[in-house]
Amino acid sequence: MTILLAMGFAAAVALIILLCLLGVFMSCIALSGTWVIALAAVVAAMLPGETMPGWGLVLLFLLISTVVEGIEFAAGYWGVRRRNGSRLAAFVALVGGLVGMLAGTLIPIPIVGPLLGMLLVSFVLVYAVEHHRLQESSKAAHIAIGAVVSRVLVILLKVGTTVGMSAWLLIRLLITLW
Repeated sequence: MTILLAMGFAAAVALIILLCLLGVFMSCIALSGTWVIALAAVVAAMLPGETMPGWGLVLLFLLISTVVEGIEFAAGYWGVRRRNGSRLAAFVALVGGLVGMLAGTLIPIPIVGPLLGMLLVSFVLVYAVEHHRLQESSKAAHIAIGAVVSRVLVILLKVGTTVGMSAWLLIRLLITLW
């Protein structure tokens, strides 16, 4: 019975590690990996032992994930509006990012294809909206670059947050196991 319990425990720890790796990978391709790390924390909280990461950590990770999602939503808007872009251009930046990520999967370079698609389509659509509105190329390009910069900064935020959450969870788990 002890061997079965240990095997179940080892499988749960392996699952936590795999979820952390998956979360970091997802963040690198502009997906929401923080939620996957929160799921890994749920698995850790269900492990037996009072020193295991608990439900407080799960709630903290859910809060962090929610805040990061809010920042991501606001960043697209902020990147365009900060450079005096229209609300329509801000919306198009969000839609363009999603469409571009999907279209980028057609580029035969894993990870890089969706990122390039997201940035390129977002830029092109914002540029088109703002060029139509302003009738000026340089201002439209300036605003479209704002959309791209905000996207890149959000990716960096997501990767950093996901790596930090993973490290926090895995270190807590390692300390508990020793």
